[in-house]
Amino acid sequence: MNQPNRADLGRDPARVSGMFDQVAAGYDRTNTVMTFGNDALWRAATTRAVAPKRGERILDLAAGTASSSASIAMSGAEVVAADFSPGMLAEGKRRHAHLKNLSFVEANATDLPFSDDEFDAVTMSYGLRNVQQPKKALAELFRVTRPGGRLVINEFSTPPGKAFRGLYRFYNAQVLPRVARMAGTNGDAYDYLNESIRDWPDQKRLSAWIREAGWTDVAYRNLSFGIVALHRATKPVS
Repeated sequence: MNQPNRADLGRDPARVSGMFDQVAAGYDRTNTVMTFGNDALWRAATTRAVAPKRGERILDLAAGTASSSASIAMSGAEVVAADFSPGMLAEGKRRHAHLKNLSFVEANATDLPFSDDEFDAVTMSYGLRNVQQPKKALAELFRVTRPGGRLVINEFSTPPGKAFRGLYRFYNAQVLPRVARMAGTNGDAYDYLNESIRDWPDQKRLSAWIREAGWTDVAYRNLSFGIVALHRATKPVS
């Protein structure tokens, strides 16, 4: 049996990818338990924010097991599920290969294998935080989006309420990894999850990063009291 792969805040791509390979089979189930079912609500909110239309070409980066990609593909848009974890992509293919308008590509977020201006919309859920150079990933997403195209980033964030923020951090640090281990999942991965969330910039700082990459009309809204934040932006036409 393989030893659990433990990523850290250095975010070495091979280590992070290997960690996700190991948790792929039980990833969605564990997330549903850990978020008390809120993951489905967050996924639906992300799909609404992307606002996919039939005939559009949409990139779902850090797609994981392609749950979000499949949700977007239900619109009839052509969706590319991209991830740097082959184990996650394999699980996504196993579950969603029947969707003819959904394709899978192994890709590094900081060096995307796509042409300039290729997509009508790009989205990334809970993945930017795991990239070693997140600003470079935002620039790559900008590059592959057509002028006038849309960006949607759904990411764990900082609850603005002090009392709830303290409770949330206690849950992440003390409860989440233990429950993950009880569920038979790599609990070390959820130790890393807590560390990466605690280290991640808040909503305003991430919005500033998005603007620095060239995006305009940058805005965000909190979901579930700010546990996650949904960031939206547009690539300027000129």
